[in-house]
Amino acid sequence: MIAHKLYRLLPKSRRLQMLEILPPDRRLWLVRRLTRQRALGSAAPAGDLVRARDRGSAVQARVAVAGTPAEAWHRNLDAVVAVLDTAGIDYFCVRPTGFQHSAVAVGVKDRARTMAALRGAEGLREARIRVGDLTDTGFRPGKTARSGVQVYFPVTDPRGTTVLGSGSACEIEFWRTVPGEAGAPATITGPRGNQVASALPAEAEIRHVGALALNPFLALTETEPRYRTRAEFAPDAAEHVRFPIDAVYTWVDGGDPDWLRRKNAALAALGHQQINTIATNQSRFISRDELRYSLRSMAAFAPWIRRIFLVTDDQIPPWLDDSDPRLTVVSHRELFGSTGALPTFNSHAIESRLHHIPGLAEHFIYFNDDMFFGRPVLPTAFFHANGIAKFFPSTAQLAAGPATVYDAPVTAAGKNNRRHIEERFGRSIAQKMQHVPYALQKSVLEEIEQTLTKEVLETAEHQFRHPGDLSIPSSLQHYWAYLTQRAVPGSIKYTYADLAHPSTPVQLAFLLAKRHCDVFCLNDTDSAEVALAEQAAMMADFLPHYFPFRSPFELPDDVAAERSAFSATELALAASQPGKRLVPRQSTREFVRDNHG
Repeated sequence: MIAHKLYRLLPKSRRLQMLEILPPDRRLWLVRRLTRQRALGSAAPAGDLVRARDRGSAVQARVAVAGTPAEAWHRNLDAVVAVLDTAGIDYFCVRPTGFQHSAVAVGVKDRARTMAALRGAEGLREARIRVGDLTDTGFRPGKTARSGVQVYFPVTDPRGTTVLGSGSACEIEFWRTVPGEAGAPATITGPRGNQVASALPAEAEIRHVGALALNPFLALTETEPRYRTRAEFAPDAAEHVRFPIDAVYTWVDGGDPDWLRRKNAALAALGHQQINTIATNQSRFISRDELRYSLRSMAAFAPWIRRIFLVTDDQIPPWLDDSDPRLTVVSHRELFGSTGALPTFNSHAIESRLHHIPGLAEHFIYFNDDMFFGRPVLPTAFFHANGIAKFFPSTAQLAAGPATVYDAPVTAAGKNNRRHIEERFGRSIAQKMQHVPYALQKSVLEEIEQTLTKEVLETAEHQFRHPGDLSIPSSLQHYWAYLTQRAVPGSIKYTYADLAHPSTPVQLAFLLAKRHCDVFCLNDTDSAEVALAEQAAMMADFLPHYFPFRSPFELPDDVAAERSAFSATELALAASQPGKRLVPRQSTREFVRDNHG
């Protein structure tokens, strides 16, 4: 413990100097131990009431295995309006400036009645009711309900690492009536600003709206008219996104023995052809369960995603529940059809076919499985409400000169992108892109394929990364869309961590404590095998702490454990054969023989 505290007090330069005296394969080991997070405690049964911490305050929280900020938002708002309806207190829902809290306006003359109703409501017996001031900078607890009240139900995961509580509270605002001057009509004013107006006519036209009218963070389907509000808050705001946005993942289980046989056979077939070692490095294909936690981050922090498409080489992770209608597993065979060369182990090739996914929305976000949402974000983080996409240039510059066989594959692809942008638009590009989720438009990808047909098809035909590849969704698409007036540069709060770097455990500890990033990436491009065990342990420490609530796309733990006896390929084959049952440790060859003759 003393060593842990001393290490954190050292300046960054001193930390690195200390590490330099160790062999490279021991540096990550040491820092991980010096910055280790609090160990995960024993799991409490779902439904138990336990003591937890909510933003520094001790609370009694109900244990749940699943939960999201959007669900907490609904529960807190529904409970408050139910109490007000029962008590006959006049109110209307407000669209606040932020999106994580709901807000309900009540006349200041009804403040005492409101407090009595809240404190006497059976439905709020487990809720926290905090009084104080509501200001434009947030809620300040106090001894009396001067201008507002917070109501919320604390919920925690079985190990008590995260609490859904005050961050999703329903906030009751006490509004005052202001008499009009010189015969003008009276107005009402709230204690803080909102998204429409700080003062409204006292005479109200009441409407009932869906939750989406009050909060752009929610799913597009949240339109059922359930909530009482004023006409001023009913219309869609011009800046709110109202078109569907999908998500696409590419995923591989590099430890699947059947996939490894396919990979080794493809390498052997290439014979004497030289392949960049980065293109075949095992670290590029390792699965550390990142996809499970990335999906958890999406369920929690981006409920506005319409559908999720998981692109795989006929593989399914054992924990995945693909029965959820929002999730579709897409095989490389379906994606490539008669195009390209399968099996493929080239992410550039797979990415060149994403716009061929059946049913994909015009606007979608492309994720690697090592990308995560870090906190609740709005769709406007990636797209403007008029459909224009955002891209996020890096300060890192692309190397000069044409692509060569000596370049790293990603560098070669970037140089090829630059050549085509110069030939097509007469402009040059120098910046790489930040390694964050990529906002894409299907029509732009289709246009690139129609214009650069030969080059796109050649990329699809390379089974491993190749100097002639294009990197389409991670770079070329953004500049193409920008120069055709369909995308603009944006900014996003993000963190990039290289799992092989000895400073990464410190970076993750800070990220877990602050939770200050919209998105983050935990990437490993070229690690020596000796470091892989330490990286796996580091991820096993971090990811369950950050994302403890199960997503709707996960099977129960006992079912997932039973399925883990099979390879990712066997599970995918079984899923394609309804009614067929795998025998544990049955090989793919045996399964195909038994079920396909």
